[in-house]
Amino acid sequence: MSNRKVIGIAALVVIGCAAGGYFYLRARSEASAREWAASHEPEPASTLAEEARPVAPPSPSSVAAPAPPAGKSSEPPAYVGLPLRSGEVLEYTANVANLTNVADLKLVVGAHEDFLGKNAWHLQAFAQTESPLRMVFPLDDQFDSYSDAASMTSLEYEMHLNERGQKVDSIQRLTDTAKQPAPPHVTETRVLPGTRDPLGLLEYLRNVDWTKTAEVQCPVYDGHNLYDVRAKLASTGEAVTVPAGTYKTTQIEIRVFEGGAEMKDAHFTLYLANNASHTPVMLEAVMPVATAQLELLHAR
Repeated sequence: MSNRKVIGIAALVVIGCAAGGYFYLRARSEASAREWAASHEPEPASTLAEEARPVAPPSPSSVAAPAPPAGKSSEPPAYVGLPLRSGEVLEYTANVANLTNVADLKLVVGAHEDFLGKNAWHLQAFAQTESPLRMVFPLDDQFDSYSDAASMTSLEYEMHLNERGQKVDSIQRLTDTAKQPAPPHVTETRVLPGTRDPLGLLEYLRNVDWTKTAEVQCPVYDGHNLYDVRAKLASTGEAVTVPAGTYKTTQIEIRVFEGGAEMKDAHFTLYLANNASHTPVMLEAVMPVATAQLELLHAR
């Protein structure tokens, strides 16, 4: 499998689920942001295996609706959605093999708002490399997701990349009907019904009731390709120590498929804290070249 393909898989799980392998794989790759902008078009939804089946969202707890943000419609649709916490900020450090703090990742739950007439959450991720890796691979990336509040299916996915001095801005409106054309500065991308982006995937997995669910499956679009992602309960009650502390966790195994075949170059495991917010405390990526972890530094 090419480095470019592995990068796409890593970005899919890593940026959404916070895995340090993303940064390591990007540092090894010759596929720069400039190359992608010049020659790569989003792969059509037909590349996903026909067996990919969207799954129903977990039943959310009853929560009060957050106040609508300023400047938005004064009468948004009635709020029905997953219990995300607006203003949540999670900060992580990436470790690869024996190297620590090679990169930082910040995940932010922004405002709950009316997006194209639908209730949506604005989710963000900010990634940057740290010294000494930054000296050879400076990376400052931002990802924005507007995800349906009830199911976390993606409405729009944005990538604002700044890597080795090359800047790329991609804004993609995801649709399975093509009934709502995108404006001139936005690319319309056809996907399967129920498709999530990496940030929406993370929030979805946090809100699955893993005491009642053994496995979930859905199509996921990473900004380049469409995959079939399957997440399975591996264990409960395992203690995990990260810079933010020691947590009892629920361990989730994540597998990625393309064209019906499993991608075996990397294996991902997500650790969710057994607390009220199911905080993602670590994600481990085991790859042929190295093992990487993204570990929680701060949660607020």
